[in-house]
Amino acid sequence: MAEENNVTGTDEVVETAEGAALPADALVVAEDVHKSFGRLEVLKGIDLQVKRGEVMCVIGPSGSGKSTFLRCINHLEKLTAGRLWVNGELMGYRQKRGRLYELRDSEIAAQRSDIGMVFQRFNLFPHLTVLGNVIEAPVQVKRVPRARATERARELLERVGLPDKAHAYPEQLSGGQQQRVAIARALAMEPSLMLFDEPTSALDPELVGEVLDVMRDLAQGGMTMVVVTHEMGFAREVGDSLVFMDDGAVVESGTPSDVLSDPRHERTRAFLSKVL
Repeated sequence: MAEENNVTGTDEVVETAEGAALPADALVVAEDVHKSFGRLEVLKGIDLQVKRGEVMCVIGPSGSGKSTFLRCINHLEKLTAGRLWVNGELMGYRQKRGRLYELRDSEIAAQRSDIGMVFQRFNLFPHLTVLGNVIEAPVQVKRVPRARATERARELLERVGLPDKAHAYPEQLSGGQQQRVAIARALAMEPSLMLFDEPTSALDPELVGEVLDVMRDLAQGGMTMVVVTHEMGFAREVGDSLVFMDDGAVVESGTPSDVLSDPRHERTRAFLSKVL
């Protein structure tokens, strides 16, 4: 039977513009989130909270709904039912007299600008240099002056260990380097939340570590992160909470040490026996 994330924080609540009472320390709140594609129900009522500064790792078999849930957080996928708040804002919708109305594209883009997302594939613009990729969104979306955006981009490239690649093109980089550029590009928007959708799954094994090192640094710096991953060592070391999903539902959640070392549900045990 599915259960909701039971990691608790403060009892203080804040009221949203729609009148919902949310935990004051929660950056992400998912309430009974459903998502269907035609007749296929992919998410079957997800209830989760991600606290500010928390690193939540999400694991589970392929097809369990992990990536779909991540895409729902920033409204890349529209919800079939339920509610999802980020930073106290109802994502993708406004509520009036109990009914939801989808926001305009420009309003959704403004909400997404506060959420960084790193995909399995790097999705860099091949015609732009590394520096060009990193400054594109701040300049075009946030209207940051190019000189200031460039200065910030160089700081971020230093942070991800690629200060000497500013004028290289994506095709000249390894997969691990491209993924680190993708992280720098997401950080350039100064998001309050970072989403990672299996960021190392497309990399050769020897390149995985350099990407995970950057993610560790972000976690140590207090970045709120939701990470869909198969890297159990990373989840155990860096994660504050661990969620196991299967068949569109949260089966088990808790601290990484509890879930990985002493899973309570048979489905969790069966999955971990194959990946640990």
